[in-house]
Amino acid sequence: MKQVIQTLNRRDAEKRIPVVRMEIDSELMALHQALLRKDAKAIKKCKKKLEELRREMLLLEV
Repeated sequence: MKQVIQTLNRRDAEKRIPVVRMEIDSELMALHQALLRKDAKAIKKCKKKLEELRREMLLLEV
């Protein structure tokens, strides 16, 4: 039973990884735009979201 759960979790992670990568790319583009506009509030928001996505990616790749 434990192996079945681990297998299902791995499959979920395999499906989620590409989505997280796309979200990271999108957030990096938003950060770039915020940096060009020198919008401190948007920069802070983007950095926070990127940190959350980074943590999720690290958990998924383990």
